[in-house]
Amino acid sequence: MSSSTTAIPSLADVAQQSAESGAADTPTKVDVDALSFFYGEKQALEGVSLSIPANQVTAFIGPSGCGKSTFLRTLNRMNDIIPRTRVVGKVAIDGDDIYAPGTDVVELRRRVGMVFQKSNPFPKSIYENIAYGLRINGMAGARSELDDRVESSLQAAALWDEVSDRLRESALALSGGQQQRLCIARALAVQPEVLLMDEPASALDPIATQRIEELVYQLKSKYTIVIVTHNMQQAARVSDRTAVFWLGKLVEYDKTSQIFTAPSEKLTEDYVTGRFG
Repeated sequence: MSSSTTAIPSLADVAQQSAESGAADTPTKVDVDALSFFYGEKQALEGVSLSIPANQVTAFIGPSGCGKSTFLRTLNRMNDIIPRTRVVGKVAIDGDDIYAPGTDVVELRRRVGMVFQKSNPFPKSIYENIAYGLRINGMAGARSELDDRVESSLQAAALWDEVSDRLRESALALSGGQQQRLCIARALAVQPEVLLMDEPASALDPIATQRIEELVYQLKSKYTIVIVTHNMQQAARVSDRTAVFWLGKLVEYDKTSQIFTAPSEKLTEDYVTGRFG
């Protein structure tokens, strides 16, 4: 798969696609109901409810500190590792409450993968970065099968052509954009259903950013993708739906074309037009 052959649609194209697909009954993958989140006594999210459709890209936008990344991390319970945090409300994936007692959090995080703002490759070879997750999840069979899974994951992340002859080299020798695509490949290797991306291109140059955006646009045919971004143009280019957050509250959630061309809320209009934020 070569990212150079994939064209990111313009906002006009997105609007047309949204209009054409508006009647389609897209199944819900993630359903959030009245979710509030607390860091100790501090409330970071207040009563957030939304449904994230399967095989689409949903973008979260809003000013810094408005709760976007906190909300993203509630979708695979990544916030559990922070002391004195508390969740009220419900998050369901395919109808199953992920905060229900007895939930296998390790299995949840396999199903709901995450790519962080700063690329974090392991200090291992390119090959071992991908193979590691397969091994610890018991998904590695014979060596030939492992080789195939490593190759297919790197191909899915549009990285195979660039690294196929250097798999035994350190992942830390890759460029920043390549490292981020390696982290995406690592997340994809364990066959998640949902991929969470927390500002995945914020530290990258424009060319590397474009490759990540093209990759996101390609991947939605197989995965449900949720992306946090401060780049509103990026949200407009890659997402099907956009949620606007402000001070821990969900201000508006709609088709991306609607959010950027005819928002319902004055606060949304002020933010996307640059009047604040």
